[in-house]
Formats: sequence, C-alpha cells, structure tokens
Amino acid sequence: MVDGTRKDLLKNQIVLIAPQNSTVVTDFKDLASPSIKKIALGEPKSVPAGQYAQQVLTSLKILDQVKGKAVYAKDVRQALNYVESSNADAGLVYFSDAKSTPKVKIVATASENTHSPIVYPIAVLKSSKNVDAAQDFVQFLSGNEAKRVFEKQGFTVAGS
Repeated sequence: MVDGTRKDLLKNQIVLIAPQNSTVVTDFKDLASPSIKKIALGEPKSVPAGQYAQQVLTSLKILDQVKGKAVYAKDVRQALNYVESSNADAGLVYFSDAKSTPKVKIVATASENTHSPIVYPIAVLKSSKNVDAAQDFVQFLSGNEAKRVFEKQGFTVAGS
C-alpha cells in the first residue's frame, strides 16, 4: 500500500427487515416471539453481515432465543431474498441491501454499539501498474459526485 493513501471510505448499518406486508415484527426483541418462525441471516462463519447480525443478537441478549429460528444464507443477498419472498419472517442485512428492494421494509436499525464498525476502506496499492491513476480514482471516490451515488445506494460516507 502506498503510504498515506489508506482511509475509511464508506460505512454501513445492520437493519432488521420484514416482508413489506408484515405487521408481526416491529423491533429486534420481537424476534424472540413465538410468532416469528424463521429469521434470515448470513452464515456467520463465512458472511460478514452474518457476523454483525450475530453480534447484534448477542448484544441484545436474544441470540440463544432466536438461534433455533435462524435460516442461514450463503450471502447477504440470499438472506434478503428469503425475506423478499416471505420464506423468512424477518432478516438482518445491511442497510444498503435492504434499500435496494421495495419488497421488504426496514423495521429497525441496530445501534452502532451492538456490533463492530462496518467500514469499507480504500487505498492505493504499491503494486499498481498506474499509481497516479489509482490516486486519481481514490480522489474521485472521495468526492461529492461519488458521495451522492454512495448515499443513494444506502451507504454513509466515512467522516460525514
């Protein structure tokens, strides 16, 4: 990595989602309710969103109550799909993914103190064939035009 080029570019959040027509889930604590049968999560061993979800559930002291309801997905998009198709009563996914579809509603946002920070860093690599172009690209991604696109997609620009 080229010295001085690494920085945090974007942040994301973990949200609780439900199918658009659902009225059963209004908060994370509702996941422990007997009326909730299936909760879509990324597989915590291989899916970062699943790791964050597990941290949230642990922090809220409901992991043991909901573990048996977990439907593990191979990635966050599959977890989102389980909720979109009503094959799960609720799910924990990234805000940016939840925002991508009208088929789910965001019920609650996990407090940042319930999980590790969700940060997407950027840097110019020393092995880059064109360091100057890479630095220009990092500068572009850090600018206002890119910021508007990132925010429209559900990301928060780090430092904003």
